[in-house]
Amino acid sequence: MARATASKTATKKVIKKKTTKTAVKKTATKAPAKKAAPEKKKKEIKIKYSDKSAGQPELVPIFDNIKKMLLSYQKDSLELVGGYGGMMCLVSQKPAVIHGRQRDEVWFAGILVQKGYVGFYYMPVYANPDMKKVFKPELLKCLKGKSCFHIKKNDPVIMGQIKESLKIGYEMYKERGWL
Repeated sequence: MARATASKTATKKVIKKKTTKTAVKKTATKAPAKKAAPEKKKKEIKIKYSDKSAGQPELVPIFDNIKKMLLSYQKDSLELVGGYGGMMCLVSQKPAVIHGRQRDEVWFAGILVQKGYVGFYYMPVYANPDMKKVFKPELLKCLKGKSCFHIKKNDPVIMGQIKESLKIGYEMYKERGWL
């Protein structure tokens, strides 16, 4: 009799396990609930560099000079991104078609304090490769790539050339309808 009861108990346990597994499978096959559409957050650029300006006081005046120049172009659809932590960018939020591709935004220029220099990034060069002909020799010496200038000195000549380049690039963007 003890064997018969033990075998009935074992059979009941097996049946319970099977029904439990089936119940788990049924709940797993239900369609997931729809998620609410994420809210659009204000654009924030994450960079891998921390603010280096505190440790490099000689770069702060360079950053501040170029920042003043860029802030004068914060109009039309050009919006400021950053402006703190040793970085700042101007980005046009007006949708545009560039080389047959739809863009939601068009980058204009940016600055970033790097180790030993302030990086000045001038995007109109990508839109018009002949733009390099506009740069004077002093500014061309700072060019380290297609659109990145390494500014190491607070030279009034170079600052004047950056100001002139920003004006030309702004006018070009305006003519093309990107602002």
